[in-house]
Amino acid sequence: MLQIITVRSGDNVYKLAKQYGTTAETIVKDNGLNPAETLVIGQALIVNTQGNTYFVQPGDSLYKIALTYNVPLASLAKVNHLSLKSALQVGQQLYVPKGTKKIIESIAYLQPSTIPIKESLIASTKAVNAYLTYLAYFSFEAKRDGTLKEPTQTSEIVSIAKQGQTIPMLVITNLENGSFSPELTSVILRNETIQNTFITNILQTAQKYGMRDIHFDFENFAPADREAYNQFLRKVKTRLPKGYTLSTTLVPKTSSTQKGPAAAHDYKAQGEIVDFVVIMTYDWGWQGGPPLAVSPIGPVKQVIQYAKSQMSPRKIMMGQNLYGFDWILPFKPGNPPAKAVSSIAAVSLARKHNVPIQYDFISQAPHFNYYDANGVKHEVWFEDARSVQSKFNLIKEQGIRGISYWKIGLPFPQNWRLLSENFSITKKG
Repeated sequence: MLQIITVRSGDNVYKLAKQYGTTAETIVKDNGLNPAETLVIGQALIVNTQGNTYFVQPGDSLYKIALTYNVPLASLAKVNHLSLKSALQVGQQLYVPKGTKKIIESIAYLQPSTIPIKESLIASTKAVNAYLTYLAYFSFEAKRDGTLKEPTQTSEIVSIAKQGQTIPMLVITNLENGSFSPELTSVILRNETIQNTFITNILQTAQKYGMRDIHFDFENFAPADREAYNQFLRKVKTRLPKGYTLSTTLVPKTSSTQKGPAAAHDYKAQGEIVDFVVIMTYDWGWQGGPPLAVSPIGPVKQVIQYAKSQMSPRKIMMGQNLYGFDWILPFKPGNPPAKAVSSIAAVSLARKHNVPIQYDFISQAPHFNYYDANGVKHEVWFEDARSVQSKFNLIKEQGIRGISYWKIGLPFPQNWRLLSENFSITKKG
């Protein structure tokens, strides 16, 4: 069975393979390792143990293990002759019965940074296609005359999605000159002629490419346009062809009285109108802010719980970052923006600077500090097997529809391996 372990001083893949009854080759493949490189102290790895044997790790509880492996808590306790309140010891061996995977949906966003799209990004898209219900091509930009600015190579991306029985999503944004535009949004929402033209163009584009979910990612628009946006979504919903769905992106909220751009997003109304929502439950730690976990488990859970108070949990897709950030210290306003790093790149940084990886059990996120060649101190927060497993457990605990990844192209092989181990992913294409 698959489980997560943490590298300790003196560990290598051969030693770990012998300890857990697997092979070095399997550990290398599952974790996307370079076998020529040393492991990093504190690095999280996934390993295949023999049979149904689980080795207790720091921070474990019977509840957490039962949730991870989709087995009833009482069954896990009984088969191991434990009470529900039993304290576990690190290294203790448990027998974990085979569980029944939860069925969820998953989305991954694809955002090209070059024209034509880099071959490596195309390859990454093909590689994760098997794990997706929807492929969200970011993005078709709304224009003030009701037309759409189409991204490059749409036909190719749609073809890749359909080859994997994945539904291509028509992602429409209010981006204008690289920023989310409140003025553009008002033009569309408040001019009925332009709005009707806009909806007609959207439906024609969706049918042209067979993009069977219409997805609006309208951000940073005026709270005064909140009800106009709700009415717009209602109108789109009534005009959808049979077999098409409607979805939206929502900024994270924990209350209906929240101020700022979040006030424009009406969780309750959208929960009634659309088929599902994607909540951007990330960027607590962001490029222009102080070093923090990007998606700390506590705040993410608060947002999900608020969303559940406003709509059916079966309409909620939790956003998940595939990136972390590398900040310069001390943090000061005006610092260069933090640099985005993938999971693989973060571990490589820790290895290069010979520093151990720490794990914050409160936020459920890995982090470390290092000094660069100029003696400047840095702080890195990123995602690893432990942090995404905590999010998978949150999805199960809260009974929500699924997960949505931003974005393809940031290598994180552990995530995809664990996703398929935890869930059965719906395919509708």
